[in-house]
Amino acid sequence: MALWNKLKEELDSAGKMAQGALDEGKVRLDSFRTRQLADKAAEALGYAVYRARAAGRELDTETYSRLSSTLGLHEIEATRLESQLSDMLSTRKSGRGGAAASDSAGTSGGTSPASGGDATPPV
Repeated sequence: MALWNKLKEELDSAGKMAQGALDEGKVRLDSFRTRQLADKAAEALGYAVYRARAAGRELDTETYSRLSSTLGLHEIEATRLESQLSDMLSTRKSGRGGAAASDSAGTSGGTSPASGGDATPPV
């Protein structure tokens, strides 16, 4: 009977490690996609400024606010996901395995922008 218990423990451990790896992969992918969205928002902002200046005028406040807030929201979300990934990696390296990592990954809520915080877009 002890053999079956040991086997069950090993299978549970392997399952938790696999779940942790899947959760880590999901967070990595979400982080990458969010960074891509931030890059596209920065590109759109840059093009808008360029086009406005090429036409001999400044970018209107409404357009700037809309584009910069979109960029800021993506930056906040990307930073949150990168922090979550860092926490998952440190948890894994400390030997606590996939259980804690899968618990923290369940709180991501997809790639919706994080509430609060102050976004400062890179220059």
